[in-house]
Amino acid sequence: MRIHGGSDALGPLRYDFSSNSNACGPCPAVLQALREADASRYPEPGYAELRAVLAQFHAVAPWRIVLAGSASEFIFRVTAWARRNGATRVWLPCVAYGDYAHAASAWQLQASADIDSADLVWACEPSSPLGQAHTVWPGRWPAAGAGSGPCAAGRQLVLDCAYVPLRLRGAASLRAEQLDAVWRLWSPNKALGLTGVRAAYAIAPLHAVQATAQLEALAPSWVLGAHGVALLQAWTHGATQDWIQRSRRTLARWRAALQARLTALGWSCLPSDSHFFCARPPAALDLAGTLAHLRQQGIKLRDTSSMGLNGHVRLSAQPPAYQRALQRALEQSLEQPPVKSRVPFVPPAPAP
Repeated sequence: MRIHGGSDALGPLRYDFSSNSNACGPCPAVLQALREADASRYPEPGYAELRAVLAQFHAVAPWRIVLAGSASEFIFRVTAWARRNGATRVWLPCVAYGDYAHAASAWQLQASADIDSADLVWACEPSSPLGQAHTVWPGRWPAAGAGSGPCAAGRQLVLDCAYVPLRLRGAASLRAEQLDAVWRLWSPNKALGLTGVRAAYAIAPLHAVQATAQLEALAPSWVLGAHGVALLQAWTHGATQDWIQRSRRTLARWRAALQARLTALGWSCLPSDSHFFCARPPAALDLAGTLAHLRQQGIKLRDTSSMGLNGHVRLSAQPPAYQRALQRALEQSLEQPPVKSRVPFVPPAPAP
C-alpha cells in the first residue's frame, strides 16, 4: 500500500503538516501562468520550446532534458528502463521516499546493502523524511566518466532534487563535474506550493545520449499537459526564483518556531537542512492514537514508519495559526491517560 502525506480519504485538511509543499504558496507568478494556459489544445508534442527554456535555466544542452509527468512517473520509468538494460540490484537509502522501493519491487529489482554491487542507486538531497543528505559518500564519488564507486560505468545513480529549492541551510555534497555523472530529477511543484499540478523533468548525465533516447521512447505521447508546461516554464522565471528565495526566509522562521513549540511539549526534533523535519513524541503519548486524535481535528502529521523511520512523524513548516492549532491539540493529547503500548523505535541503519 502506498502511503503519502496530504489529502486522504477523510477529505480536505484544515491544518496539513504532512505535505512538504511550500506553505508560503502558491507562487503568484506561476499561478497566473496556470490561469493563462491554453487547455483547449494539445501542447507541441516535442516540447522543443520547454526543453530549450529548461536547458538554458540549468546551462545544459537541450538533449539532456527528459520531461516527466511527475517525479513518481520518472521514478517508475527510469526503474523500468534500468531493468530492460539488465539491472538486477538496487541500492536504496535506509530512510527514504517509498516510491523508490515500490518501483524496484514492481520491476523485480533486488535491494542491495552494498552500493558497489547495485546497478541502480537512489539518493535525495535534502532527503525525505529527514531533510538531510543521502549522498554522504565523499571519498567514493568519482568525477564524470570515472570507473568506480556510485557513478561507475553501467551503474545508474538518480539524485532526487525535489527539495533543493527549499534548502534552508547547508550546501550540496556534489561538485559540478560529479553532478554531470548522475541523473538529476526535478519536481518544482513542491517548492511552488502547487503539488496538484503534476510536472517534472530530469537532467541526463553528460554522456547519456543513448540512455536519454531510450527513456524518451518509454514515455507516452504528451507526457505533460498544458498546465504542466506552464508550471515548468514559469518555474524558470526570475520573479519565481525571487519569490522562492523570499519564502525560504519565512519558512526558516516558521520551522524554528514549530520546533520550539514541540520541544516545549517534550518532543525530540531531528536536525534537518530543509523546511521539514522529523520528530519523536514524548513517552506519555501513543503515536497512533495521537495521530488519530489530530486527524479528527483536521490536523495531519506524516507517520514515517512507511519510510523506514519508526516512532516518528514528519512535519513541514506552517504558518503560526496552524502551529497554534497543533499545539492546542497536542496539549489535549497530553492530558489523556498515557497508553502503555507504543510503537518501538527502530533507529535507521547507518548509510553505507
